[in-house]
Amino acid sequence: SVAAATTLAGRLAQRLGTPVQTGHCGLTHAFPDAARVAAAEAGELTTPGILATRARSIQALARALVAGELRLDSEAPVEPTLQRLRALPGIGEWTAQYIALRCLSWPDAFPHTDLIIRRAFGNRTPREILAAAEAWRPWRGYATLHLWRQA
Repeated sequence: SVAAATTLAGRLAQRLGTPVQTGHCGLTHAFPDAARVAAAEAGELTTPGILATRARSIQALARALVAGELRLDSEAPVEPTLQRLRALPGIGEWTAQYIALRCLSWPDAFPHTDLIIRRAFGNRTPREILAAAEAWRPWRGYATLHLWRQA
């Protein structure tokens, strides 16, 4: 869930991030950069409550970024980036599409296996959802955000 992910991200920031003083209650650490996450010991990621399999995925992503094998910005080419993301351990279609939506600013990203998306489509199969959403191209990312907002 988003709430669980937010909690775990906060714990990870406290564990690996840089302390900051901002004057804002609750904002105590900057989130660690990819190099810090890539270099972390396994326990540093799992102690805050991240499952070992997810910790390996997070580190694989961080290492690909540090090695220059992957870029996550609006100038990155979409299809090769999606392929590279899917090749990482634990990164499936939903995660790749979500990263494309948020990091690459790709307006046609569509995490069609998302629970809210599936509910919006009457729990059709992922293949049926993709076919139905063809009408929204090239703006499926905006449709996704709209559906999430409605939920």
